[in-house]
Amino acid sequence: MGLLDFAADIGHKLFGSEEEGGEKIKEHIEESNPGVDNLQVEVKDGVAHIKGEAKDQSAFQKAVLMAGNIFGVSEVHAAELSAPGDEDGDVIYYEVKKGDSLWKIAANTLGNGARHPEIFEANKEVIRDPDLIFPGQKLRVPGGQAVG
Repeated sequence: MGLLDFAADIGHKLFGSEEEGGEKIKEHIEESNPGVDNLQVEVKDGVAHIKGEAKDQSAFQKAVLMAGNIFGVSEVHAAELSAPGDEDGDVIYYEVKKGDSLWKIAANTLGNGARHPEIFEANKEVIRDPDLIFPGQKLRVPGGQAVG
């Protein structure tokens, strides 16, 4: 699934070495508390391995995106992160392109740019400031339509 592949050379820089990477990513995820218990994170060769119990698919998706949108992480393995329900439900994943804004993304995926607060709300653990998104970053868009 494309969700689990990320651009390692973009995103927020949280750690200097992989030895500290797992703990720093764990702290980053727990700080926003998307709904994951017993969280464990390990980073090896640019791959973040996440374990724990997510309360629902939304929490699962947010934890994966939070880990993957970190500088130095190229892939996220979450086979040991459990969550009830369908894998993706009615969510699509959107990779931010140069020149994008939440308004443009909402216009393209939800059919109305004025719905941009819905995208921010669905990603508030992933993006802290709706004016600060960057090319290559992945976002979840509940109820969105894939754009060609």
